[in-house]
Amino acid sequence: MMDDADKVWSRDEVASPCVRICVVHPEARICIGCHRTPEEIAGWSKMSDADRARINAELPGRSGRLRKRRGGRSARMADRDG
Repeated sequence: MMDDADKVWSRDEVASPCVRICVVHPEARICIGCHRTPEEIAGWSKMSDADRARINAELPGRSGRLRKRRGGRSARMADRDG
């Protein structure tokens, strides 16, 4: 049985995809954590459930837009020495 505190925090809405890694990729312009655009993040609380569901469905396909760093320091050192 739910107590009153649980009822306050229980909502019937599409959950946010936020994973608390909030960094917008400078080229792709999407958050590297949840893959939403800054506009989607800012407007999330005012969106309809249908809009939230549509965005959530699009997110898995967005990960390919993030270019990963290749090599880091070890690659730079190898290039310098090579």
